[in-house]
Amino acid sequence: MYENINLITAIITPFNAANDIDYPALKNVIDDLLNHGTQGFVIAGTTGESPTLTHQEKLTLTQYIADYVGDKALLIANAGTNNTAESVINARELSEIAHVDAILAVTPYYNKPSQSGMIAHFTAIADAASKPVMLYNIPGRSAVGLTVASVVALAKHDNINAIKETTSAEFIGAEIEQTQAVDFAVYTGEDAQTLAAYAQGGAGTISVASHLYGDEMTALFAAMNANDWRQAGRLQRYLTPRMNALFAFPSPAPVKAKLSAIGMVKNIVRLPIAPLTNNEQQKLNQLLGE
Repeated sequence: MYENINLITAIITPFNAANDIDYPALKNVIDDLLNHGTQGFVIAGTTGESPTLTHQEKLTLTQYIADYVGDKALLIANAGTNNTAESVINARELSEIAHVDAILAVTPYYNKPSQSGMIAHFTAIADAASKPVMLYNIPGRSAVGLTVASVVALAKHDNINAIKETTSAEFIGAEIEQTQAVDFAVYTGEDAQTLAAYAQGGAGTISVASHLYGDEMTALFAAMNANDWRQAGRLQRYLTPRMNALFAFPSPAPVKAKLSAIGMVKNIVRLPIAPLTNNEQQKLNQLLGE
């Protein structure tokens, strides 16, 4: 299902002045992303401010995007929490939404489970979901992370077919090498690792930077697919400092600030993330080379 799907955007969730989901703005964001190379969406992920969305908001948001996008892009709905029973319920409900292609589940945060606990957690989600599950390994946010051995074990499950890996290029390479016997797609969740991950046989990138640099990222994948590694290197060198700049302040505040500057969304994030101050926006612009 992930064949030739290189660029997936972890889409933001716009809010209006009442702090409700701004669906007209969301429609504009979706249209812009589709027009600039996005081939899939992660819905209500970290960039979508999942921790601050209610259960009903997540369902309604996913339903809206699924109805609007249809089959024009791959849709991955985030079901993962640090509560296995809750994640199982989410996975079942989200799987029932037409046009949702896959379920995302993150390594349980705060609880700090063992490897066996995480394997049992993901297995329970995969058993409950009627759509394939994508693992999300992000120890920088969750305090614990899956080992390569645990990923390889989970990749053997009939309903787990991908991972969003947010560690190192070395870790990604080991996962790719050791899951070749099964149908398993390895995506990097770090924009700046795009070239390194793809060159090793990765499937692509689940991106934040694509909100602003979709054309450049599309060109990067086109260059790599054409074996034009010099051009790919030039594009990655251009993009890397800009990709890193979008995480100079807590995400997704920087992306929302930039999209707000062009009138696409309001510069509103939900607490505990705070919107960028004027000084922070100026610093961000400097980091972006603007």
